[in-house]
Order: sequence, then C-alpha cells, then structure tokens
Amino acid sequence: MSDNFYVNLYMQGRKEFRPKLFYELSLERLVPADNIYRKIGEELDFQFLYDSTKKYYGTEGQQSLDPVVFYKILLVGYLNSLNSDRALLQYCGNCLDIRFFI
Repeated sequence: MSDNFYVNLYMQGRKEFRPKLFYELSLERLVPADNIYRKIGEELDFQFLYDSTKKYYGTEGQQSLDPVVFYKILLVGYLNSLNSDRALLQYCGNCLDIRFFI
C-alpha cells in the first residue's frame, strides 16, 4: 500500500490505518477467475426467469425484487446449506464473490 493508507509507527513495522474519503474498488478484480460463483454466472443464463415469472408479478404498487437476484440468492442458500433467511442474507452480504455473482 502507499503511504496515503498507512503511517509507520516506530521501527516495529506497526502501522496506523488512515482511511481515505474515496476508494477505487472493483468486485470484478477482487474475485478470482476460478471462483465457483464466477463460473456459474458465466455458464448459466438466468434471463429465462423474467418470462417464467412474469405472470406472478402485479402491475401496481411498489416494485418487487428482481427475479434473477431472488433466484441467485436462493441458489447460494442451497449450495451452502443455509436454510435460514437471515443467515442467508447475512452470508450474501459478507462475501465479495457472492455480491459479484448477484
């Protein structure tokens, strides 16, 4: 890291983190090319879900969750044996590869 991020404290190599206001961050660069969720996203086309679920969505009121996002979240739960909605959403929020997949 550059000196903008850390300040050396003493000669022990200990550093103090000084956060910046803006960071340049890309999930695509952070998730490895051989990641299982990246491979699933490349191999499967989830666009068919829009036509398959169209009849279940209303025309009035607030917009619902995107059916592709919903299905991907359920797929993550199945692949990781997560049967609690809260545990599943917490898991999806903590993992960068799953955020990239969704």
